[in-house]
Amino acid sequence: MDGLTRVCFLKKQTRVCFLALLLTVSTVANAGNQKEEAIADSVRLALAKLVADPRPPKPTFDKIEERIKYLHWLGEMSDRLKRRIPDKQTRIEFLETVWYEAKRAGLDTGMVLGLMQVESGFKKYAVSIVGARGFMQVMPFWSRVVGDGDPKKLFQMQTNLRYGCSILRMYIDMEGGNLFLALGRYNGSRGRAEYPNAVLANWKNWEFKA
Repeated sequence: MDGLTRVCFLKKQTRVCFLALLLTVSTVANAGNQKEEAIADSVRLALAKLVADPRPPKPTFDKIEERIKYLHWLGEMSDRLKRRIPDKQTRIEFLETVWYEAKRAGLDTGMVLGLMQVESGFKKYAVSIVGARGFMQVMPFWSRVVGDGDPKKLFQMQTNLRYGCSILRMYIDMEGGNLFLALGRYNGSRGRAEYPNAVLANWKNWEFKA
Protein backbone atom coordinates (compact mmCIF):
# COMPACT_ATOMS: atom_id res chain seq x y z
CA MET A 1 0.00 0.00 0.00
CA ASP A 2 1.63 3.31 -1.11
CA GLY A 3 1.55 6.49 1.01
CA LEU A 4 -1.46 8.10 -0.72
CA THR A 5 -3.49 4.90 -0.56
CA ARG A 6 -2.68 4.53 3.14
CA VAL A 7 -3.81 8.10 3.87
CA CYS A 8 -7.08 7.57 2.00
CA PHE A 9 -7.64 4.30 3.84
CA LEU A 10 -7.04 5.94 7.23
CA LYS A 11 -9.37 8.82 6.37
CA LYS A 12 -12.05 6.35 5.36
CA GLN A 13 -11.59 4.40 8.60
CA THR A 14 -11.81 7.65 10.59
CA ARG A 15 -15.08 8.57 8.88
CA VAL A 16 -16.47 5.11 9.60
CA CYS A 17 -15.48 5.35 13.28
CA PHE A 18 -16.96 8.84 13.55
CA LEU A 19 -20.26 7.69 12.02
CA ALA A 20 -20.31 4.72 14.38
CA LEU A 21 -19.75 7.07 17.32
CA LEU A 22 -22.61 9.30 16.19
CA LEU A 23 -24.89 6.29 15.93
CA THR A 24 -23.88 5.19 19.42
CA VAL A 25 -24.56 8.63 20.91
CA SER A 26 -27.90 8.94 19.15
CA THR A 27 -29.08 5.64 20.61
CA VAL A 28 -28.04 6.39 24.19
CA ALA A 29 -31.30 8.21 24.90
CA ASN A 30 -34.55 6.43 24.13
CA ALA A 31 -36.94 9.21 25.06
CA GLY A 32 -40.07 9.86 23.10
CA ASN A 33 -41.38 13.28 22.28
CA GLN A 34 -42.99 14.82 25.36
CA LYS A 35 -45.80 17.00 24.10
CA GLU A 36 -46.12 20.65 24.99
CA GLU A 37 -49.77 20.78 25.92
CA ALA A 38 -52.09 23.26 27.56
CA ILE A 39 -52.10 22.99 31.35
CA ALA A 40 -54.16 24.97 33.82
CA ASP A 41 -52.53 28.09 35.23
CA SER A 42 -52.82 26.66 38.75
CA VAL A 43 -50.97 23.50 37.66
CA ARG A 44 -48.31 25.50 35.82
CA LEU A 45 -47.73 27.78 38.81
CA ALA A 46 -47.55 24.83 41.20
CA LEU A 47 -45.06 23.09 38.93
CA ALA A 48 -43.00 26.26 38.59
CA LYS A 49 -42.87 26.55 42.38
CA LEU A 50 -41.69 22.97 42.70
CA VAL A 51 -38.84 23.28 40.22
CA ALA A 52 -37.71 26.62 41.68
CA ASP A 53 -37.25 25.31 45.23
CA PRO A 54 -33.54 25.95 46.00
CA ARG A 55 -33.17 23.54 48.91
CA PRO A 56 -30.35 20.99 48.51
CA PRO A 57 -31.27 17.30 48.24
CA LYS A 58 -30.34 16.39 51.80
CA PRO A 59 -32.91 14.19 53.55
CA THR A 60 -33.96 14.61 57.16
CA PHE A 61 -35.54 11.92 59.31
CA ASP A 62 -37.80 12.02 62.36
CA LYS A 63 -36.85 8.51 63.43
CA ILE A 64 -33.51 6.72 63.54
CA GLU A 65 -35.14 3.65 61.96
CA GLU A 66 -36.00 5.71 58.88
CA ARG A 67 -32.42 6.92 58.55
CA ILE A 68 -31.07 3.37 58.92
CA LYS A 69 -33.44 2.17 56.20
CA TYR A 70 -32.33 5.01 53.93
CA LEU A 71 -28.65 4.20 54.47
CA HIS A 72 -29.29 0.54 53.65
CA TRP A 73 -31.06 1.62 50.45
CA LEU A 74 -28.20 3.95 49.56
CA GLY A 75 -25.60 1.22 50.01
CA GLU A 76 -27.51 -1.39 48.06
CA MET A 77 -28.38 0.92 45.16
CA SER A 78 -24.77 2.13 45.03
CA ASP A 79 -23.60 -1.46 44.55
CA ARG A 80 -26.16 -2.04 41.78
CA LEU A 81 -25.24 1.19 40.01
CA LYS A 82 -21.46 0.81 40.25
CA ARG A 83 -21.00 -0.47 36.71
CA ARG A 84 -22.99 2.41 35.21
CA ILE A 85 -21.56 5.21 37.38
CA PRO A 86 -18.06 4.05 38.46
CA ASP A 87 -17.06 7.10 40.52
CA LYS A 88 -18.31 6.54 44.07
CA GLN A 89 -18.80 10.18 45.06
CA THR A 90 -20.73 10.95 41.86
CA ARG A 91 -22.81 7.81 42.37
CA ILE A 92 -23.70 8.66 45.98
CA GLU A 93 -24.60 12.26 45.12
CA PHE A 94 -26.77 10.98 42.27
CA LEU A 95 -28.59 8.49 44.50
CA GLU A 96 -29.09 11.05 47.27
CA THR A 97 -30.72 13.32 44.71
CA VAL A 98 -32.86 10.51 43.27
CA TRP A 99 -34.13 9.62 46.73
CA TYR A 100 -34.83 13.23 47.68
CA GLU A 101 -36.60 14.23 44.47
CA ALA A 102 -38.58 10.99 44.17
CA LYS A 103 -39.84 11.19 47.75
CA ARG A 104 -40.55 14.90 47.35
CA ALA A 105 -42.78 14.12 44.36
CA GLY A 106 -44.40 11.09 46.01
CA LEU A 107 -42.78 8.61 43.62
CA ASP A 108 -41.17 5.24 44.22
CA THR A 109 -37.39 5.48 43.91
CA GLY A 110 -37.23 2.17 42.06
CA MET A 111 -39.68 3.40 39.47
CA VAL A 112 -37.69 6.60 38.94
CA LEU A 113 -34.46 4.61 38.52
CA GLY A 114 -36.20 2.22 36.14
CA LEU A 115 -37.44 5.17 34.09
CA MET A 116 -33.93 6.61 33.86
CA GLN A 117 -32.53 3.25 32.81
CA VAL A 118 -34.97 3.24 29.89
CA GLU A 119 -34.72 6.94 29.07
CA SER A 120 -31.01 7.68 29.23
CA GLY A 121 -29.12 4.67 30.55
CA PHE A 122 -28.06 6.96 33.44
CA LYS A 123 -26.18 9.30 31.11
CA LYS A 124 -26.09 12.86 32.45
CA TYR A 125 -25.57 14.47 29.05
CA ALA A 126 -27.79 12.19 26.99
CA VAL A 127 -29.75 13.92 24.22
CA SER A 128 -32.48 12.12 22.30
CA ILE A 129 -33.18 12.57 18.59
CA VAL A 130 -36.07 14.88 19.54
CA GLY A 131 -33.92 16.97 21.89
CA ALA A 132 -34.88 15.60 25.32
CA ARG A 133 -32.05 16.12 27.79
CA GLY A 134 -30.28 14.50 30.68
CA PHE A 135 -30.97 11.64 33.06
CA MET A 136 -34.77 11.88 32.86
CA GLN A 137 -34.87 13.16 29.27
CA VAL A 138 -36.72 16.41 29.90
CA MET A 139 -37.76 18.38 26.83
CA PRO A 140 -36.30 21.92 26.63
CA PHE A 141 -39.71 23.58 26.37
CA TRP A 142 -40.31 22.83 30.06
CA SER A 143 -37.63 25.33 31.03
CA ARG A 144 -39.69 27.99 29.31
CA VAL A 145 -43.09 26.82 30.56
CA VAL A 146 -42.22 26.44 34.26
CA GLY A 147 -38.58 27.47 34.64
CA ASP A 148 -36.28 30.38 33.98
CA GLY A 149 -36.01 29.76 30.25
CA ASP A 150 -32.50 28.32 30.32
CA PRO A 151 -32.59 24.78 28.86
CA LYS A 152 -28.85 24.28 29.52
CA LYS A 153 -29.70 23.80 33.20
CA LEU A 154 -31.47 20.56 32.28
CA PHE A 155 -27.99 18.99 32.19
CA GLN A 156 -27.55 19.78 35.89
CA MET A 157 -28.26 16.69 37.96
CA GLN A 158 -30.66 18.09 40.56
CA THR A 159 -32.44 20.35 38.08
CA ASN A 160 -33.01 17.47 35.67
CA LEU A 161 -34.28 15.11 38.36
CA ARG A 162 -36.47 17.78 39.89
CA TYR A 163 -38.09 18.59 36.55
CA GLY A 164 -38.49 14.93 35.65
CA CYS A 165 -40.01 13.83 38.95
CA SER A 166 -42.29 16.89 39.16
CA ILE A 167 -43.52 16.45 35.58
CA LEU A 168 -44.19 12.75 36.08
CA ARG A 169 -46.08 13.51 39.31
CA MET A 170 -48.19 16.03 37.40
CA TYR A 171 -49.00 13.46 34.72
CA ILE A 172 -49.95 10.84 37.33
CA ASP A 173 -52.33 13.34 38.91
CA MET A 174 -53.74 14.34 35.51
CA GLU A 175 -54.38 10.66 34.73
CA GLY A 176 -56.14 10.06 38.04
CA GLY A 177 -53.34 7.84 39.37
CA ASN A 178 -53.14 5.65 36.27
CA LEU A 179 -49.39 4.98 36.08
CA PHE A 180 -49.61 3.25 32.70
CA LEU A 181 -51.14 6.31 31.03
CA ALA A 182 -48.95 8.74 32.96
CA LEU A 183 -45.76 6.98 31.84
CA GLY A 184 -46.97 6.98 28.26
CA ARG A 185 -47.70 10.68 28.52
CA TYR A 186 -44.25 11.33 29.96
CA ASN A 187 -42.74 9.60 26.95
CA GLY A 188 -45.10 11.18 24.43
CA SER A 189 -46.65 7.80 23.60
CA ARG A 190 -49.84 7.82 25.70
CA GLY A 191 -51.97 4.74 25.14
CA ARG A 192 -49.16 2.59 23.75
CA ALA A 193 -47.76 -0.24 25.82
CA GLU A 194 -44.07 -0.39 24.82
CA TYR A 195 -42.73 2.41 26.99
CA PRO A 196 -44.75 1.81 30.19
CA ASN A 197 -43.95 -1.89 29.96
CA ALA A 198 -40.23 -1.15 29.58
CA VAL A 199 -40.22 1.13 32.64
CA LEU A 200 -42.19 -1.36 34.72
CA ALA A 201 -39.81 -4.16 33.70
CA ASN A 202 -36.72 -2.12 34.62
CA TRP A 203 -38.34 -1.02 37.89
CA LYS A 204 -37.70 -4.58 39.09
CA ASN A 205 -33.95 -3.96 38.80
CA TRP A 206 -34.19 -1.27 41.48
CA GLU A 207 -36.69 -2.68 43.95
CA PHE A 208 -35.58 -2.46 47.56
CA LYS A 209 -36.77 -4.69 50.38
CA ALA A 210 -35.71 -3.45 53.78
